[in-house]
Order: sequence, then C-alpha cells, then structure tokens
Amino acid sequence: MHMYDNLHDAVLAWYDREGRDLPWRRTRDPYAILVSEVMTQQTQVARVVPYYTRWLARWPTVAALADAQPADVVSAWVGLGYNVRALRLQAAARVVARDGWPRDTAGLLSLSGIGPYTAAAVSAFAFGERVAAVDTNVRRVAQRIGTTPDDLLPQRRHVDWNQAAMELGATVCTARAARCDACPAAPWCASRGLVPAAPKPARGPRERFAGSDRWARGRIVAALVAGHGMPAEIEPVRLERLLAALERDGLVERTHEGVGLPRRPR
Repeated sequence: MHMYDNLHDAVLAWYDREGRDLPWRRTRDPYAILVSEVMTQQTQVARVVPYYTRWLARWPTVAALADAQPADVVSAWVGLGYNVRALRLQAAARVVARDGWPRDTAGLLSLSGIGPYTAAAVSAFAFGERVAAVDTNVRRVAQRIGTTPDDLLPQRRHVDWNQAAMELGATVCTARAARCDACPAAPWCASRGLVPAAPKPARGPRERFAGSDRWARGRIVAALVAGHGMPAEIEPVRLERLLAALERDGLVERTHEGVGLPRRPR
C-alpha cells in the first residue's frame, strides 16, 4: 500500500471530473505529444491549442515535419514565442524519421531540444513508462504537500497522475496563490492555508516583455514571415546584433540577396 493512496484517489477523481479536455490528452501518438510539449514550454495552453491543431493538420506525422522547409516551419510557429523551438522540434523529427522513436526517457533525451521534463512526459504519455514528468507545476504541488514528485508517483494510473498533478498546479495550486478550499489534496497537504498570495509585480508580463531582446527578435522574424522590411523601431546597431544571434540560431539566413528565413536544415 502506498502512503499516499488516499491522496491519489482524491486527486485522480478530481482530475477525472475537472481536467481540461486538451487535444493532446486524447492521443498516445509520440509525435503529437512531443509537439504539444514543445509548444507549451513557456506558452499558455489556451494560446497553444489553435497552433497545435493547425500544425498537425499541416504536418500530421514526424516524417512530414522532417521533410518540411525550415522557413515554413518557422512561419507556422510565429506567435508562439521562442521561435528557435520550431527548428529544434524539426531537428528532433529528422532524427526520429531516420532512426525511429526512442521508447524511454533516456533515449528521448538524446533528441535535439529535449530536456528531462519533455523526455519524461513523452515517455510517460506515449509509451506508458512509469516516470514522474516534473514541470514547475508538479514540483510546486509536491513541495507544498511536503514530499517529492518521485515519492508521489503512484503504482497505478501513473500516466493519469502526471496529467493530474500538472492540472492541479496549473489551475488550483498555482504559483501566485493556492485555492486550498478547492484542492482535492488539501487534507494531506503540509501547506494547507499557509501559502500567501505573492505580491503583484510593478509591471505586468507584457510590459516587461515589450522592448526586450526576445520581443525584438520576434518582431524581426514576424516581419520576415510577413514579407516586410526590418522593424524601423529597432536601431541599426541593435538590429545587427540581433540578426547575428538569429543567424547563429538558424532562424535567419543572410545572402547577397539580403536577410531571409532559413532555407536549409541545420
């Protein structure tokens, strides 16, 4: 008997009732799951869903993505942020199309742009490996309960548990507050009623993002996708520095014809 059996039962029953119906939760296809995991890195789920749907309609298999033009891949990604993720995803797809899918966390870690969380998530959700997929939400939930994600992992329904723990951290046991009155884990939680709301930052995320290098890089790539000239609001010295960084990342190519989206896989 697991010491957290009652907690598991309560959280899994809550997840069965309250879990969001996200399209990647309805598949065991490792490619579709990988796309969702890369897209949701540092991007809100609600924003990802339409991109995910369009992406899989255009490139429904790992082989299709492997054969795509890099410029098309970057263009389809624009708006999600961190555009280099698109090229890393395609690089991983090319390896899988050639060699097949690694079927465990250790093998998945060998793919381009795949870190420990993403490897564990794909391994668990696609191949059923009993491994804790530990993102910031799962880590927070475990810490507040007073244990570790590995110790919380149940023997049964471990795949659903990973989804449930993520859902709990994303919707109830959030970073800025904990809705203990709505939390199915509250009776077993060491932090119940003790998590203060974090103070609001002086500026919101959008205000902090506007004007940053990441914002400017996104403006440059979006301008190239749209067929426009370089953004006039980015001064020439900064523009040159950012173009050099984008070129190193493979997001732009510079030829005698000028600056453009990548035409060749890296």
